[in-house]
Amino acid sequence: MRLYRNFPALGTGAAADRRVATIGAFDGLHVGHREILARTMSAAAALDCPSVVCSFEPMPTEFFAPGNPPARLTCFRERYEQIAAAGIDEFFCPHFGMVRGLAPERFVRRLLVDGLNVAHVVVGHDFRFGTGRAGTLDDLQRAGARFGFEVTIVDPVNWQDRRISSTAIRGALQAGDLDSAKRMLGRDYSMSGRVVPGVGLGKELGFPTANVNLKRRLAPVDGIFAVRVEGISDESLDGVASVGSRPTIGGGKTLLEVFIFDFDRDIYGRYITVHFVKRLREERKYENLDAMTRQMHLDVLDAQAALTA
Repeated sequence: MRLYRNFPALGTGAAADRRVATIGAFDGLHVGHREILARTMSAAAALDCPSVVCSFEPMPTEFFAPGNPPARLTCFRERYEQIAAAGIDEFFCPHFGMVRGLAPERFVRRLLVDGLNVAHVVVGHDFRFGTGRAGTLDDLQRAGARFGFEVTIVDPVNWQDRRISSTAIRGALQAGDLDSAKRMLGRDYSMSGRVVPGVGLGKELGFPTANVNLKRRLAPVDGIFAVRVEGISDESLDGVASVGSRPTIGGGKTLLEVFIFDFDRDIYGRYITVHFVKRLREERKYENLDAMTRQMHLDVLDAQAALTA
């Protein structure tokens, strides 16, 4: 999948380079998003032209609330990898500041017509565009008639009589309901990152952990989890993970730490993916390290039971 981060990279927009595009945040790439991507790829195949996902970095919700952004389900690299795995041809992801000031009419002309040179646009039922989200689906369809592109509007995908959305998935994850999140995502929730050096306390306590750089301000999960880890060997490896601030040893920024069962290799610098299978408990502050270590032994047993259930 080709990645473009600015308008000049898209090329001149000749007629031979027309595209079928979809636009959205696509945070988490849940079941509803995948339906939109499937419709986009189907339309692209019918027209024999590339399919492209257009999104923004930072996401609009982060751009307008830098001090209190929502917890991201996917960092940029995860989003890129998931969109590529779905089969999309191109990913256009400029800085949101490049389009934030565009009125709806200008948004269509600058992004869809002059930039992406679209032949067809596929969007979700709640799509809005332009400054203040003033552009409506009716506006988009009128623009399509004017500039010569088709518009497909995809109905919401529901689960248990509620619309699947990134917001609903965040709520399920924050409540520790990994099963509901899995149903809406179509897979176990996961986070990826590069293994970085820690302070070495886990190794001293008999639980050497892989510390993962999350590259996001807020994580959508917290607590202790039974997990499976990919990116180290041909098969996934079982383990137990902590997502939290480690209050027993003074607290600080949120970290993802993974203890992989029956594993003793140096994996600093490796990029791994941690799949969250079951939430075991909340994070706690202990009186001392001995009390914390005793609980860690119990967590290992609970995680092993959950992963073999």
